[in-house]
Amino acid sequence: MMEISGLPEELWQLILSYLHLPDLGRCSLVCRAWYELILSLDKTRWRQLCLGCIEYRHPNWPNQPDVEPQSWRETFKQHYLASKTWTKNTQDLESSNCFYLFRRRKDRRLLCVGTGCEFDSLRAALATASPYDRIVLLPGVYEEYNEVVLKVPVEIVGQGKLGDVALLVSFDQHCPTTRLCNVVFMPARFTPVLYKTTSGYVQFDNCNFENGQLQIHAPGTCQVKFCTFSQSSIHFHSVALCILENCEFTGSENASVTVEGCPTSDWNWACKHLTRLAKSYSVSMQVSDPAFCSMTKQERWRNSPVGTVKAHEIVVEEERNNLLSASRAQAMFDSASKDAEFRENLRAAKEEEYPALDSNSSDSDLHSEDEESDQAVYKLSYQAHSLRHMLTNVMHSRLQSNRLHALQRDLKIKSLQQELQQDKEAQSLANSLQGCIIRQCLFRDGKGGIFIYSRGQAKLEGSIFRDLTYAVRCIQNSKVIMLKNDIHHCKASGIFLRLSAGGLIANNNIHSNCEAGVDIRKGANPLVLCNKIHSGLRSGIVVVGNGKGIIRSNQIYGNKEAGIYILYNGNPAVSGNYIFQGLAAGIAVNENGRGQITGNKGCGVWMMSSSLPHVTNNQISHNSIYGVAVFCHKDDASDYPANQGGNENFHEEREGASWENDLDSEDEYLASRHPISVALVELNSINHNGASGLYIKSSEALNIIANVIHANHNNGVAVLQSTQLTCIANNSISCNSLGGVLVEAECQVELRGNGIYDNSSHGIVSKGDGIIVENDIIGNHRCGLQLLQAADMKVTKNRIQSFRDYGIALFDQAKGLVQENLIFQGRSKKSILQPISNTEDCIVQNNILLTLKKRFDVECMLMNPPARPHIEGTAPGSSLATSSQKISKVTRVDRGCHNQGSIFCAIL
Repeated sequence: MMEISGLPEELWQLILSYLHLPDLGRCSLVCRAWYELILSLDKTRWRQLCLGCIEYRHPNWPNQPDVEPQSWRETFKQHYLASKTWTKNTQDLESSNCFYLFRRRKDRRLLCVGTGCEFDSLRAALATASPYDRIVLLPGVYEEYNEVVLKVPVEIVGQGKLGDVALLVSFDQHCPTTRLCNVVFMPARFTPVLYKTTSGYVQFDNCNFENGQLQIHAPGTCQVKFCTFSQSSIHFHSVALCILENCEFTGSENASVTVEGCPTSDWNWACKHLTRLAKSYSVSMQVSDPAFCSMTKQERWRNSPVGTVKAHEIVVEEERNNLLSASRAQAMFDSASKDAEFRENLRAAKEEEYPALDSNSSDSDLHSEDEESDQAVYKLSYQAHSLRHMLTNVMHSRLQSNRLHALQRDLKIKSLQQELQQDKEAQSLANSLQGCIIRQCLFRDGKGGIFIYSRGQAKLEGSIFRDLTYAVRCIQNSKVIMLKNDIHHCKASGIFLRLSAGGLIANNNIHSNCEAGVDIRKGANPLVLCNKIHSGLRSGIVVVGNGKGIIRSNQIYGNKEAGIYILYNGNPAVSGNYIFQGLAAGIAVNENGRGQITGNKGCGVWMMSSSLPHVTNNQISHNSIYGVAVFCHKDDASDYPANQGGNENFHEEREGASWENDLDSEDEYLASRHPISVALVELNSINHNGASGLYIKSSEALNIIANVIHANHNNGVAVLQSTQLTCIANNSISCNSLGGVLVEAECQVELRGNGIYDNSSHGIVSKGDGIIVENDIIGNHRCGLQLLQAADMKVTKNRIQSFRDYGIALFDQAKGLVQENLIFQGRSKKSILQPISNTEDCIVQNNILLTLKKRFDVECMLMNPPARPHIEGTAPGSSLATSSQKISKVTRVDRGCHNQGSIFCAIL
């Protein structure tokens, strides 16, 4: 061989590009320099060899045929080795490790079938074939009028381009292995079954299947690569392990792939190879930190019916969405500021004398009329209380068009890799290799994608499901593992689970479906992690009829109805999700919820107190109506502000009535669980919502504990109906555009240990009954506390201060007990306590009335105890609630929804 240095490298590449495969292999063995020279032909000769072989298609077909592989040579090598897999069925002898050296290699014959050849029919060639012979079919149509039984292992290959050889044959495989390549299968006149095996391994490469069925029965197995199924389907019966990869399914009249029965423990000889192959696919999943799967075509949903949702406004950047800088979050909070007049007052104060004033922050619309500039010196240092850490979404000023960008960039959503590291069950599911494995396939323009039932199991990776009636149905104790799939424009729900189905749905892009993105019913209990679920014409996730599951670390946005909708005893555990820009509620009738819920046209969280939900550890912000709305009766569902939507009601998912063969038994779901007795809203940050932060109109008991309710565009908490006790304790209620707390007539409330600061109207207005004890009501722009009409309240041990109005004002027929309160006055000329006429019904005694002149005095006043709320022994963000799931009461729904999507979800 000549030295490489004798010619330029480019010239050597040109010369070597004419070599055939055996010659390339010999050249690569000469020396290191020649080896590297052969490798340099990757995008030229190796690409040509790979694409020029009739047995293979583009390695990224059918989903991304325009994306080249990392190495054409490696791709060609893998294809070549895979084409030899079907012959590797000889059992290894354990008597001697070197025994294989003495085996006699069998010579394979080449049998040609066609006009002018040795055989004129496929049946004739098979009759004389020996094991592992290669049968080559010349272009033409081959029809058999009876079933063809394959009794010896053979390889059947069509000559020419795909489509030149058509088989109108029904095969029944009775041999251990076989391979078919580059042929078109069409149904024989007597049966729709194109191919069937009940024990052996079959390998299909680069074939077309038209208007027929493939049936694989355990312990039989198969590998199907680069095949097209046109109005055709595959049915797997209790298979231990099968692999479908790089296939296209179009125009199915039912499910394209059906997986039935529990995977058998009786493995075929080929399962060892298939397991090794499947594990190689999973390596990248285990060693990398995957981001959310990117959309293959953003223009698909850029023109989504949700007209206000634009692709470039929604997609969270992969390198940022998993990270939340603590310093950045603190900077966002610290940059918040007061309204224009308060900033003016703060500038008027002497910075050297009052350096801590700048930490007082809000972006609500506060307006004062006659406040003296030096009143700012009396601002109290209540901002250091232990709930301050929850205000991470408070911004410097009104967020304009870029507010969602900032929120998306800084929210902490766990990646799938993080979830798998922390959740061993999810990790086990992600690594499982049983049943049918489907990789990088395309399902389009048909009724169904994949149907799994009767304890079947399937794993779907990197596939696309579009323009189907449904993508995946999993029922009857079956299990589905879905990783990095793209599911969109389904006429019904994208993924449908019921009847105790389960599995893992992770890192998928689920969007633009006509029904729910994920529909969970009747005891189904999947893990739904780290998905993008968006732009749906109805809800993102629906949990109905005793459906369960864990819904965690998902991005759910731009859906026309609730981001997550739970009804009919739905009982999932919801945590760590980011739900935003929906056209209705973020979460409706939620239980054990925790996440970020922002930018929805309806409420952040809509719930029915009779369902006994737990709403904990949420960021609920920038929603168009209430942050959290609590109702009990249907009539209440229309109670939302003017110009916020009509009376559209959410009805039951109609899809549930359309599926046949329901199993109505749900006994497996009725396991014993620890019940709860009261609805709970706890440890949430509820801020910057378009109406009240928390809106209550219920006849059921409710606990509101340790929330931050800040800068909402109405009252912080509005209690309009509460025939049973509503307990409002240890909350921070600040900077809301109206009052801090409003309690209407005939409502029963307990206000205990709250900090009610800097609201634009009164701190507390009550016309109802109950107690107000040990609260700090400071810096509100009107009265600290007003009791009106027939209010009957016990007001004791509170610290109350107001610059502009009375500390406590008693009007009308208010009655009760006002005692042992510490009441401050700024420089307002009004009295500290409003005089009353009905002294017999309202006892006012033992209150301390002070006029403070120095800021130091105010700080001392809040030192013992510290500024409320003050929660000791509770870690930031931790829930006081039990971690076990709770069972909701049965709820009912009514009527259909408007074509434009409901602004409000109404539950009877």
